[in-house]
Amino acid sequence: MSMSVGNTSSSGEPEVMMDINTTPLIDVMLVLLIMLIITIPIQLHAVNLDLPVGTPPQQNVLPNIVKIDIDERNKVFFNGELMPDTVEVDRRLRDMSLLPLAAQPELHLRPNKRSRYETVVAVMSAVQRFGLTKFGIVGAEQFIE
Repeated sequence: MSMSVGNTSSSGEPEVMMDINTTPLIDVMLVLLIMLIITIPIQLHAVNLDLPVGTPPQQNVLPNIVKIDIDERNKVFFNGELMPDTVEVDRRLRDMSLLPLAAQPELHLRPNKRSRYETVVAVMSAVQRFGLTKFGIVGAEQFIE
């Protein structure tokens, strides 16, 4: 085992150091890491809600439900009564839209799987045109295959 003391080059000049001094880089990274930890706000994984206290009031009035069925022959039924044409459907929906909002019935549309799309859309657009808001499509489980 030998130890090198002094200059080993033949020219007599000191050799150039080829390695990077990483100590300042590590110091800068540690300072940046500390600054990041201090400046990030603490994240809360909770949502604070002001929920009502007590039991909700009971509904004394049951909603009036009108069932609109469309069969496979594209015939429209209001609570089981066959509508002869779209004019009669529009008249019924217009009469319902004239009622106060609290008295308007809930409309449950139940299209058949084999009914035409145009018939279903015609009823839905009539409901929207007359401004009826209590509307829903029921029986959608028949479309799942």
